[in-house]
Amino acid sequence: MESLEETRTRFCEQFATVTGSDSAVAQCFLAENDWDMERALNSFFEADMESVFDVEDTEEEPNKLSGKRKETEEDAPEAKRKMNCKPAECIDLTEDEPTCSDSKPGREEEDDGKLSLISWNVDGLDTLNLSERARGLCSYLALYTPDVVFLQELNPQYLQYLKKRAVSYHIVEGNEEGYFIALMMKKSRVKLQSSETIPYLTTQMMRNLLCARVSFFGRELCLMTSHLESCKDQAAERMKQLKVVFQRMKEEPENTTVIFGGDTNLRDSEVKQVGGLPPGVIDVWEELGKQEHLRYTWDTKTNSNKGVPYISRCRFDRIYLRPGNTGVKMSPEHMALVGMEKLDCGQYTSDHWGIYCSFKT
Repeated sequence: MESLEETRTRFCEQFATVTGSDSAVAQCFLAENDWDMERALNSFFEADMESVFDVEDTEEEPNKLSGKRKETEEDAPEAKRKMNCKPAECIDLTEDEPTCSDSKPGREEEDDGKLSLISWNVDGLDTLNLSERARGLCSYLALYTPDVVFLQELNPQYLQYLKKRAVSYHIVEGNEEGYFIALMMKKSRVKLQSSETIPYLTTQMMRNLLCARVSFFGRELCLMTSHLESCKDQAAERMKQLKVVFQRMKEEPENTTVIFGGDTNLRDSEVKQVGGLPPGVIDVWEELGKQEHLRYTWDTKTNSNKGVPYISRCRFDRIYLRPGNTGVKMSPEHMALVGMEKLDCGQYTSDHWGIYCSFKT
């Protein structure tokens, strides 16, 4: 049995990992909320997010950048550069016709037999250069014009920013406060029929599963995204959540193509421990040949956003596909990592790389 001290130390470590803060901040918020993890996380996320997107096209002030990440001496020169961002160079999705796309919002498009998607943990919890990084996300959406977007670690301000900029997408969010997941669907190609949020009953980190049933040029699809429990010592909870995901995938009608994507925080051993992938479900990265340069979506060796002193490389972000068993089946065609270019502010769009996938029928 864990002692009270051990339990609270573990809670502090989990809180610090999820929020990108340190143990002192974690202890403060947890103690103020009677060591209730969900209440403490909500309190933390609401603390200073209101000001992040208040002035979208001016330089962020230093006092607005220091709340979520402790700056080290090594980071200092880079932090100064981050205060000199040039947001105007990013593509604005509110334009009637983005420069990289010839499609206008609301106009029907022809069926080309392909579906494209991006799945990305956008790290909305870190307020450092968040408005610039949000513009970076919009630039990638304008560049790739994916039919579907799975997003994790959004917050209310980030969501409102996307709703204003990404006007050619219908957005369904998995929550309204704290931090949460969302689905974006291109209005001219993907028609939303219904959506639902499935709670993880024992989560300590406000995690859930978001599902949307859609029509894609007459094909029935079920789109799913989630952000499974973080931290190495939360493997048991994470595997419980993975079982929920797999069960929901299996329960969808056989004629429906199911696509799941998100920040799973999974280790391969954990997938094996739950019995592996269900029959008919494929891991897109594995199906496309397990290309080594696409393996790691969390890579502190290359991605410097968190400024951690250690190297950690993991395949946390994954895409699963269960093709429908009637009509023309959908199969993976291409996969790439996105977000690997630094923005003008010296940071990447997120501490995770995004995954871009295309599917053919």
